[in-house]
This record gives sequence, structure tokens and C-alpha cells, in this order.
Amino acid sequence: MQDDFSKAPFNLGATDLAWIEDRMAALTPRQKIAQLFNVLLWGSDPEAVAMVEELQPGSVGRFDVVDVESERALLDRLNARFTVPLVVTTDLEGSFATPKGATASPNPMAFAAINDPATTEQVSAAMARQAAEIGIKWSFTPAVDINKAWRSGIVGTRSFGSDLEKIREQALAHMRGLQSAGCAATAKHWPGEGYDDRDQHLVTTVNPLSVAEWEDTFGQLYRALIEGGVLSIMPAHIGFPAYMREVEGVTGRDAYRPASINRALNENLLRGRLGFRGLLVSDATPMAGLTSWMQRHELVVELLNAGCDVILFAKDLRTDIETIEAALADGRLTWARIEQAVRRQLALKAKIGAHKDQGKLPPRATDNGDEKLIADALKRAPTLIKDRGNQLPMTPERYRKVLLVSKGVVFPPAPRPLPLALVDMMRGEGFEVTHHQWGTPVDPSGYDLLLYVFAEETLLTRGIVSLNWLEMNGQFEAAMNRHWHDVPTIMVSLGWPYYLAEATLVPTYVNAYAAHPSMQRNVLDALMGRADFPGESPVDAWCGIDPAIG
Repeated sequence: MQDDFSKAPFNLGATDLAWIEDRMAALTPRQKIAQLFNVLLWGSDPEAVAMVEELQPGSVGRFDVVDVESERALLDRLNARFTVPLVVTTDLEGSFATPKGATASPNPMAFAAINDPATTEQVSAAMARQAAEIGIKWSFTPAVDINKAWRSGIVGTRSFGSDLEKIREQALAHMRGLQSAGCAATAKHWPGEGYDDRDQHLVTTVNPLSVAEWEDTFGQLYRALIEGGVLSIMPAHIGFPAYMREVEGVTGRDAYRPASINRALNENLLRGRLGFRGLLVSDATPMAGLTSWMQRHELVVELLNAGCDVILFAKDLRTDIETIEAALADGRLTWARIEQAVRRQLALKAKIGAHKDQGKLPPRATDNGDEKLIADALKRAPTLIKDRGNQLPMTPERYRKVLLVSKGVVFPPAPRPLPLALVDMMRGEGFEVTHHQWGTPVDPSGYDLLLYVFAEETLLTRGIVSLNWLEMNGQFEAAMNRHWHDVPTIMVSLGWPYYLAEATLVPTYVNAYAAHPSMQRNVLDALMGRADFPGESPVDAWCGIDPAIG
């Protein structure tokens, strides 16, 4: 049955519907196949750009933009030559995922700590407007994961926390903000992540809920997003064995088949039971949660047959296209399925206006208040969990000599931790800061304050996050020392919010959720008493431990 794009979530008019059919007629068979792929295009490598220009994929992912003006010129040049304008995609997840030239924004957990859906909607719209200046019109957000397995190194700060109602409100607000500004939103990670503390970048993860439990949690969340008009959903490399056994009668290994290559989860559950009528984009195809199941030439075909309309990150676009052509020739794929997927992508492009003026970017905005709106919101996230003994405010008059213990900013795309901007910020305020050498015993003798700062947001390939006292001190006896009886001690997390699990009795503890230098400045202002700690914890920072102990 052919999709009716005049109905939700696309709600297209006659002109846009005619454009879809016009472009379907104009695309060659190979160009139609290329529309199915999103290509990760790093930097401005001439060979990669030439490949994109020749093969004309439907979308490109951009995560490494160096210069805004050259990026705009590149996209205008490509779109002028494309049969169908491409769409630029990214994860508008804030903090270090902020696009080039845009204002550092809250990540999902920081939005949840701000705890004001109206602010989330307004800031998300501003984020979309800023991203559009470098062509970004499709975001792989919001994540509607439930952060139950708190040691997870991938969910954490990329989620809106663990409270179901707060997740629903925040995800809807983020979606509305993006889509009101002409940026397609994507609900992820279908069928629901957060109860498995492993990372699907490294292994296929599992949603362990019964069907009834799932209906009361993720089912509610996805229904809310679908009813709210989300344009796309991302099937992830996550299995849902209870549904496969209870509803589909599938047992054994196939009960764990991830949603990205599981037609039952996408067509029967998502489109059938939940009534979704938008576009499905797979999660990134190089991830081990998918590649551990089969070889590339098999999984590309399986993704389409399982209901994914866009394949995220072609490994070698020419080879992937040839793989699809071979599957069409031997009957493993049909042209009806290809054209269905292409039409859905064209409908999404029409909905967000990517087809207007052949995708030419509008003039850059002058000061419209978005920068201040976003920056002001970021100040509202830092959360004071406890301050036993009234060790705050932290001022140079009170604590001039500070031993700062930090590994730096852990950011997986970088080969080593990034420098912590907070060190120079504190020195500029008059503190005498000594930066402890990671991997040597912590010795605060002679210092006025011991300041632990952990800057680890939950990001890909991290595995499990923890407070590794042994790695910090480099020696097992030193790893057992706790110095807060000898010197005032403050612990700050600029990311993963659960360090109290392993530092339960630290006197003062702050969660700020994001490690971007802008957040570091906001936290310093709050520590020094120049600003409040307005955030509300969106998770149990005590990890089930009775706060009375702390």
C-alpha cells in the first residue's frame, strides 16, 4: 500500500506531492538507490566530495566542519548539481556536539535538570536555526531512552534521565522546537535503550522488559512522539526478545535480532501496533551491535527489507549501491521497496523545505537573540547535590591553594583527554591551582582545598563509566585514601552524574552534566557564589544509596 503523504506526520499539500512525483520521474535507477544512503563526510577531502557529487546520496552527516562560510559554499555547490537536494544531518545533542559556529547548548540531561519544557522547546528551536546556517535540517534527536542502568557509558547524559514523565515532556519539547524551525526530529533508540548498561557501538544490546512492561514505558514514550508528529524514528541495534517470543513466536538467536534488521519490530510493532507513518533511519551501520551479526553486503540488504528507509553511514557508497543492484537482480530486494523508501525521504525533504530553491541556504542571521537564549539556559543546569559542612562558596580568599585532580575532558573522538579549561579560569580568578598528575598518588598536604573534577559525558565506545580510584592514584594503597578529613574537598562532575556511588561521603558534590568550556565557566561562577545552583537532578544521583549516609 502506498503512503499517503497528505496525512500525518508529513501533511503535505498538492504542490509538495507533485514535487515528489516529479523527482521520482527525474531520478535514474542508480540515483534512487543512492537516495537511500547517508554518507559521513569528514572535512573537505576532495576525493570524498567528488564521490558525493558524482553519486548524489540522499543525505550527508557532517561532524567536522572547519569554516562556516566554506561549508555553506560547498553545500550550495553540491545542491546546485543534484537532481534532489541533499539533507545535512547531525546529532543536535548539545555540549561538544554543538555544530560549528553555533552556541554551546545544554545536552539532554542538562535540559532535564533545567526542568522547564518551555525552555527546552525555545532553545531547541534556536539550536535548529543556528544549525540551518550550515545546512543542517535533520537531527538524530531526541533520545527517548530511560536511564535505568546507571553505569552505562552511552545513555547517561544523552538521555533526559530516568523519570518517565520528564522524559516524555522533554522529548516532546525538543521535537516541537526542532520541527517548528524546519529541522526534522528523530526519536531514538527504537525499541528502547537504557536497561542494558552495555553500548550498542560495541555489542548488540537488549531491552529486557516484558511486552506489558514495555507498553507501560517505551510504548508510552513512542506513542507520545508519534502522536506529536515526529517525522522519523531510528531503529537501533537493540534486541527485544520478549516481544519476539510473546507476540511473534520467535525463539533462539533470532529473538535477539536487533531492530535495525528486524522487520517484526519495525513493521508489525512500530508501524502496525503504534501506527507510525513517517521515515525510518537506521542507527549507524559501522556499529558492532549490527556488524557482529553479518557481513556488510548482507546487512545492507537486510536493513531495507527490515523496514529502514535510510541507511546511516555508507561504508563505501559505490560498493553499497552495487550491493543493492545485485540484490535487485537476484530478487532479494524489489523495486517497490526501493521506491517506497525513496518517496518517504522525498516527503521528509519536502516537509522541512529542503527542496526549496534547490536547497540553497538562506542568508546568515544577524543577532536574533538565539545566542543569549541558549547561553542563559546553560546557566540553569548546574545542580548542587550536597554541601556538608558549608564548604561553599569556593573563593580565593578562603581556599587560595588548590590541588585540582582531573584526567581532563574525556571525548572519545579525541585520541587523548582534552585540556580542562577550568584550570586557567580559576587561575584568572586568583586561585593558585596545582593540576595533579593523573596516575600518581593524590597528596593534598599543604593545600587549602582538594578539588576533584570529572569531565566525562556519556559518549560512544566508552563501555562502563566509573570513578577509577586506582587509575587516578596509580598505586593500590593510595587508591584507598580519602582526604576529606584532612582538607576541605569538593567533587564536581561535568558529565556522568553518578560518582557518589563510589565517593558517597565526599562532603560537597555538584553535577553539571556537560563538559563544554561554557559549562565549566557556569559551574565556576556557581562554586564561587556569584550564581545559584538552579538545576534539579533528573536522576537518583545517590544510585539507590540512602542520602542520610552522606
